[in-house]
Amino acid sequence: MRYTMDDLLTLMAVLRDPDQGCPWDIRQDWNSIVPHTLEEAYEVADAIERRAFNELPGELGDLLFQVVYYARFGEEEGRFDFADVVHTLTAKMLRRHPHVFPAGTLGSRRPPGADPDALEQRHVKHNWEALKAAEREQRARAPASVLDDVPRALPALSRAAKLGKRAAGVGFDFADTRGVMDKIHEELAEVEEALAQGDSDRAGEEVGDLLFAVTNLARRLKADPEQALRATSARFESRFRHVEQRLGDGERRLHRASAEEMERCWQAAKRLESRKR
Repeated sequence: MRYTMDDLLTLMAVLRDPDQGCPWDIRQDWNSIVPHTLEEAYEVADAIERRAFNELPGELGDLLFQVVYYARFGEEEGRFDFADVVHTLTAKMLRRHPHVFPAGTLGSRRPPGADPDALEQRHVKHNWEALKAAEREQRARAPASVLDDVPRALPALSRAAKLGKRAAGVGFDFADTRGVMDKIHEELAEVEEALAQGDSDRAGEEVGDLLFAVTNLARRLKADPEQALRATSARFESRFRHVEQRLGDGERRLHRASAEEMERCWQAAKRLESRKR
């Protein structure tokens, strides 16, 4: 037997039933589920990065379950239900893909055989951003900011990149990559100046400015800073575990090892990593 979306919605309704449901699920609310949603999204990303595709259906299911949770909260409060979520998403995607659905309906698809690259990519992207801006204007009573709806709950690097991208979309950007590099050097110099003055609070603020500038460099290079840092963290973890193995004897041996010993092991880990590529 294969379960369906209807089965999943029924399961959630039973879990949340005050008389027959699960005590833990009944206690949950909008705020309590948010941390689980973020965790599940990261677990999906982790499975993809590890190419653990056998784990991916389960991880995607866990993420979908979060959507079902919110839809159930909405239905219980008379705000919306899962069908509203599906309808709103489908309608929005139809609006945002006029190059595929000219009349904004599923039945108005581009004729078969049409060149998928006929539209210049920049034009498509411009339309997408313009449509999103129009949607933000429609939602807001006051004139909307281009920075509206950039979620505050995003990881800091991802949010910084998204803020920079939004601002760049209206021309508030560096002229070229060299300009971003100059800004990074400027911010690094300000960190050094604050440290030289013994002002650790200001140094911390300047480090924030430096990180924001680096996210702009990542954007200019079409690299996602969150993914780039996750990849670097994974390499660091792999290399450090190699250092631990080379030194042996557990944590106490690490504390007794000299900086030179650790560096030799670290370089050996890097060479090993290079040979595996």
